[in-house]
Order: sequence, then C-alpha cells, then structure tokens
Amino acid sequence: MGSISLRNAGLVATDTLFSNLNVVISDGDRVGLVAGNGRGKTTLLRAMAGQGELTTGELVRSRGLTVGYVEQDMPASAMGLTLYQAVLEALPPEDRDSDSWRVDVVLDEFETPEAMRQRVLSQLSGGWQRIALIARCWVLQPDALLLDEPTNHLDLAKLFQLENWINQAARNIPVVIASHDRQFLDATTNRTLFLRPDASPYYSLPYSKARLALAEADEAAEAKRERELKEVSRLRKQAAKLTNIGINSGSDLLVVKSKYLRERAEKIETALQSVHKERSGDIKLGNSGAQAKVMLSIENVEVTSPVGDKLFRIDKLHVFQGDRLVILGRNGTGKSQFIGMVHRAMQGEERAGVRVSPQVVPGYVDQAMSFLPARESPLGYITVRFNEGDQRSKSLLAAAGFPLEKQDRPIGELSFGQRARLGLLAIRLLQPNFYLLDEPTNHVDIAGQESLESEILEHGATSILVSHDRSFVRGLGSRFFLIENRRFKEVASPEAHFEEMALEAG
Repeated sequence: MGSISLRNAGLVATDTLFSNLNVVISDGDRVGLVAGNGRGKTTLLRAMAGQGELTTGELVRSRGLTVGYVEQDMPASAMGLTLYQAVLEALPPEDRDSDSWRVDVVLDEFETPEAMRQRVLSQLSGGWQRIALIARCWVLQPDALLLDEPTNHLDLAKLFQLENWINQAARNIPVVIASHDRQFLDATTNRTLFLRPDASPYYSLPYSKARLALAEADEAAEAKRERELKEVSRLRKQAAKLTNIGINSGSDLLVVKSKYLRERAEKIETALQSVHKERSGDIKLGNSGAQAKVMLSIENVEVTSPVGDKLFRIDKLHVFQGDRLVILGRNGTGKSQFIGMVHRAMQGEERAGVRVSPQVVPGYVDQAMSFLPARESPLGYITVRFNEGDQRSKSLLAAAGFPLEKQDRPIGELSFGQRARLGLLAIRLLQPNFYLLDEPTNHVDIAGQESLESEILEHGATSILVSHDRSFVRGLGSRFFLIENRRFKEVASPEAHFEEMALEAG
C-alpha cells in the first residue's frame, strides 16, 4: 500500500500558513486541498512531491512510492514541442524508444485526436496544455498523484472527462487535488483538508459536505469562545470585588481568593483560540448605475474569429439593466470572441447591428488579466493609473490581499491568484456599470469566488459572463445563452448543456 504521511507539519512564510498538521493519505484517498490564495497549497504539494521543504515537522512517503505532480503551468522549455513530444519527453531518455507506446495509450485515455498530437504546444489552448501536463505525469505510472489547479482553462467537456478519469484511472492510489472548483471537488474527492494556521480540519467527506461540517465546528467553537470570554469577565469582576473588600476589611483570605480568581481568568484567556477567518483578501465591486433600460442591443450580427472565419450569428439580443447573462458553449465556439466584440463596441468601435447605451461604463476582465502591466508593481499601477494617492492605494491593496511586502513586486512575479485579485480591484476602481467577465474565477480561491458572486448580486450589476465553473454559473446567472451549431440562442437554464457535456465525457 502507498501512503503519504504528515507529522506535525508546518509552513511559515511572512506568517504561519499552517501548523501541527497530522494526516495520512493512503490508497483510495482522494483529498481535496482547500485554502485561500497564497495560503500554502502549492508549497505543500511540492513538499509531498519531494520538490520543496516544509518549515517544521516530517513528511514521510511509503518505501518506493513514486509521486506524480502536475503543476499549474507547462515548462517554458516544452512549449516548442508537439503535444506528443512533450509527453514522450517525460519518459527517461533510455526508455523513449522502447516505451513510446505508453504515450499513445495515455493520450488515448484523454481522447486526443491524432492531428492534435502533432501540434506545437504554444499553438494549443490552455485546456489542451493542461491535458498535456497531466499526460506527462501519468505516462510515468506514478503510485500517487498530486494535482495543482487541474481544471483551469478546461472546457466543460474536458472537465467532465477529467472527473471521470480521476474516478476511474486514479481511484486506487493516493490523490491530492488543490482546486477552487467546488463542483469538481465534490465530483472527484472523498476527503477534504482545509489548510489553516492553527488547526487544519480534515474530514472524510467531499467538499460541500465537509464545508457544512466545518461551518458547524466553527459555529460551536465561536459559541464556546463567547462563553469563555464571559467567564473571564465574570472572574475578573469577582476578583476586583474581593480585592476591594479584602483591602478594606484587612482580610488576607479574600486577597488570596482574589488572586486565585485572576489566575483562573488568565489561564482561560491563554487557552482561548480565535475562530479562523479567511485572509486571502476581499473582492469588492460596485455599480455606478445608469438610467437606461436597454444597455446593449445586437441585431443581425455575425461573430467571427480573429482571421475572419464565421463562428455564429446573433439574430436579436437586448441586454437590460440588471441582466446577468451567462454564455455557454464548447471551447472554440466563439464565447471569448463575443465578449471581445462587445468590449470593442463599448470602447467606441463602430459595428453594424451593435448599439451600446451612451450611459454604459464597461469593466472588462479577460482570462489572462492581460491588461495588467507585468513590469509595474501593484502599488505603482494603482497609484498612477487611478490617481488614488500612495496611502489610499496601499490600503486598497491590503484589503485585496496584498501585504505591504508584495505591493512593490513586479506584477509579472505575482501568483496567478494575486494577479486575478489585482485585476478585479482595478476593474472596481473604474466604477463600471456593465461587467464583461471572461473566466473571472480562474485562479481565484473559493472565498474570492463567493465574494465576487455576492458583490455582483448585491449591486445589481449588469454583466455578461463566460465561465466553466458550474457553481459560479448556477449562483450568478439570470439569463443563459448557448452557442451551438453556429447559432446563438437563449435557454432556460445551463443544466441541459451540463448534462450533455457529462454524457459525452462518460
């Protein structure tokens, strides 16, 4: 049997990310690893893979265990290779001739078309690059599997396929999955580890059930803390009263009793534990408002690819103030091209058949947060771009999850999660009344996703959204449109599309 054991494990960066972690992950355990951005998930996975170190404690792998670790990004050195070559390269050089058949077997598991295998990675979508990363790991036939944000950039078809693959091909080995996709965690895990600074709760439950159990435990802990605080207050008041009486009456016994009560209060206070609060940073949005009823009107418009190929046609679309449109469809059908076309029209580009209310103030987020200047620092960008002033900018960044020591680092050196939060902060400061969001939850932790969702709902912001995150889509959308067979049509809900994608993957 294979296993990975953590004994009193801890990780300290500028502050404690987790400590006193004691967990054994064995064959058949599929563990969802949950924490905010920058709270130690990737470092823990790297330590499990033997590629990094923890600050304290022990990490023990069973004798002979080979661990497969799927990182978030393809190595730059592999981007010039074809998909097939990139997977073949993962094999030891001496085995590549004799074991090249294993590459085909693994790519067959992921239903990779023959033409796709011969395409250069740099020319492939982020989703296919993700499949290549997993295939590079799986071709080595590891005894344990570690996946770091495996769903990023996957379309629904590939996401369902990955779910099925984990539940079948990897069902009998230890698996650890760091992910912010709540639905994916529910579908693929049977255990959940919440990383926290003091105590990291571990449940033999998939994410949603584990989160309910965690909420109950947190509520009980908060109630206990309140009771103990009241007891501390009572003891101190009683001690003060006895002290006064003892001094006035000259009773040494009362003074001794008073000291005893104070010591009891201090002992309870020392043992008090604060209830954990996620500190990954708040995501705040707003809605600068508009009087127009119709914010966007599109009639008889062809949406095309960057080289002019026709993708689909829109006969008639009116977006009313407060609408939250979700655009559904397979990868390559033109969802991002549609968002881009609308954004260009909102920026003033004339397009026959597209009418934008003059009251629209757009806030546009693409998948890569490409509008962020890689060489500037977050502080410099916010201060100069939005004229917020130095102290105000520092406060805004701190609230978004950027401690002072990270505010002066180049944006290009930030984690993807941090870049996503910076991009969403920048959009907020533009004070838009119409949000165009293309995969906005990529790399954003669960707390951030829920914050983004609640902000849009609370402010009644008009929005057009593209997302493969089923939980986010279900929680946010008020109207749903499906791109299929080169047509753009409104549907009652996303469920039929989700079911179709699941059936195709099964």
